[in-house]
Amino acid sequence: MALKRIARRSVPDEIYDQLVDDVLTGELTPGSALPAERQLAEALGVSRPTVREAVQRLARAGLVEIRQGGSTTVRDPRRSGGLELLPRLLLRGGEIDHSVVRSILETRASLGREVAVLAARRGGPALTGELTAAVDELASRHDPLARQRSALEFWDHLVDAAESIVYRLLFNHLRGVYEPAMAALTGVMDTEVGRPELYRALADAVTAGEADTAGSRAGALLSLATTEFDSLLRRLESTS
Repeated sequence: MALKRIARRSVPDEIYDQLVDDVLTGELTPGSALPAERQLAEALGVSRPTVREAVQRLARAGLVEIRQGGSTTVRDPRRSGGLELLPRLLLRGGEIDHSVVRSILETRASLGREVAVLAARRGGPALTGELTAAVDELASRHDPLARQRSALEFWDHLVDAAESIVYRLLFNHLRGVYEPAMAALTGVMDTEVGRPELYRALADAVTAGEADTAGSRAGALLSLATTEFDSLLRRLESTS
């Protein structure tokens, strides 16, 4: 494990970031023990309380297990980590991880189907005005990035109408991960957000209270980006 001495500004954050990166890259393997506080403090050029604070943050993130009187053991981030790891997994070494993008797109499609079903059941005709306005806004946009933002606002209305705090929090988190990568995903996402007629058809099913139709239309719509992303990867592989 190659440790770097820490600049005195934002010391605990710097230590935490280094250790998280080492866990996610496999430099620190699941089941291995972290060096003792004293060793980490000496290697990083910081105090032991500062190291302790960073390690406790790792434990709260589910990345290590602190045993009283024993060693601090690295956990498997795929089994113990939370959604807060997604931004770090998505962008590694300045490059987007394709497998993480695919996972996000697939999750988005599954989540969107369920959200559309609940919105149709719980919102229905009451959503007519805001969904119509959201689709009109999407249709008026010619810039791909602007279309993505308009599409997010459309889904924001559906998530509200679904009346599910779990789906709301999932949507918030995935949106936070996705937004910084919007520009890089423009070509993939425009296969979906460039089809306002499909958004309008989904809105029609939701406002008519047709839950099953809304779910199938949402799934078909959101699968367009996943399919395009897979096609892009195949094209890249064939030219490499």
